[in-house]
Amino acid sequence: MIVLKIGGSLFDSSKELLRKVAAEGLDVLVVPGGGAFADAVRDVYSRGGLSDDAAHWMALLAMDQYGYYLADGTDVPLSDKITGKGTRIALAYEILRKDDALPHSWDVTSDTIAAWMASKSGARLIKATDVDGVFKDGRLSDTISARELQTMGETCVDMALPGFLIEHGMDAFVVNGRCVPRVIAAIKGEETTGTVIKGK
Repeated sequence: MIVLKIGGSLFDSSKELLRKVAAEGLDVLVVPGGGAFADAVRDVYSRGGLSDDAAHWMALLAMDQYGYYLADGTDVPLSDKITGKGTRIALAYEILRKDDALPHSWDVTSDTIAAWMASKSGARLIKATDVDGVFKDGRLSDTISARELQTMGETCVDMALPGFLIEHGMDAFVVNGRCVPRVIAAIKGEETTGTVIKGK
């Protein structure tokens, strides 16, 4: 099985990507980012008066909103379970309400939530975003260790992901979701442009 995180940065092209992924007929659990829906929660949080716990659950609901957007018109089903067959869209709020396993922090976003789902199911983790991968000193890294990533500050993955990958002995692959053939190749385990983040 593959866990494919589709970032909010891909909002305008996300349905086309999802249709092409689903057409492959493989077992892919799509984890939506929060996108503009989560940005609305961040805005409310920044004004004060909202606890970390409330913001956590509201951000998970934002991921579900993106999920409903992805499902609309694509015929890809929504799922409140991690396991299953075919391409389906994870409802993160529904899943984590049953297993509240992650810290309630803005460091833990949909990247780490996707990694947690991959860890729970023994799946490979792919993050589709709007860049080619992780850049260091202006150059795309084919491979980078999660430990090195922890020293780099803000990158194209959330702050908690490198530590989660190390703790669970996992790797992740970051790929440009605007280049659909790369995403399909990554899902199939074929070599393509992107960055392997080594947590093992």
